[in-house]
Amino acid sequence: MTVVHPTATVEAGAVLADDVAVGAYALVGSQAELANGVQVGAHAVVVGRTRVGARTRISPHACVGGEPQDKAFAGEATCLEIGEDNVIREHVTIHVGTPRGGGCTRIGDDNLIMNTAHIAHDCQIGSHCIIASFSGLAGHVTVEDYAVLGAYSGVHQYARVGESVMAASNTKLSLDAPPFALVAGDRARLAGLNTIGLRRREFSGETIRALKHAFHVLFNSKLRLETALGRVAEEGSAVPEVERLLRFLRKSERGFCR
Repeated sequence: MTVVHPTATVEAGAVLADDVAVGAYALVGSQAELANGVQVGAHAVVVGRTRVGARTRISPHACVGGEPQDKAFAGEATCLEIGEDNVIREHVTIHVGTPRGGGCTRIGDDNLIMNTAHIAHDCQIGSHCIIASFSGLAGHVTVEDYAVLGAYSGVHQYARVGESVMAASNTKLSLDAPPFALVAGDRARLAGLNTIGLRRREFSGETIRALKHAFHVLFNSKLRLETALGRVAEEGSAVPEVERLLRFLRKSERGFCR
């Protein structure tokens, strides 16, 4: 049964599925859609064209679905899509998209977004990610599955954070972070392969060895980039994770941490 605290405001037009809970003094806007089991904490705000997936928990004082911090935004009908089983902690802010960015900010499933993190307009966040406290993602950032951003991390607009990246606290990413990498520093530099993260995902020893070899050729061999990419493609083409690494690097427009 849906439970709305007497002091909460649920505007006409909002869609609340079964078992939604809305806490004291919270606000659910007229265009919001909350799926089964969503929890909205006290004083939290869910506004804009925002869809929240099943069992996602929005903690007190979080604000999701607000207008972009973009001077070009003129009130267009853009949106925010949040997947299932996410935990969005206190004072987090997540904004809807802009027409220039495709019109939609997206958050996948099973993410932990810790207190006071900010996710700007048009960001595309995968699933199973951790975005730690006080981190800030500028507009149009992409974060792939299983990435971890340490506390106080900052990601420049249009930068990409690859699959299973581990960024140390206080990391400032102005370039792309290659998949499966450890990155750290201001400005961020490559610190090696995220072997702990790979083991936690239960990758096989063969896969980890193939990624280690790929990292050596790509980042430590002093070969020219195109030569290194070609060699890794020849030697590791049977390993899907190596192929995903190569595809990410080839698509980089900003350059990547090295």
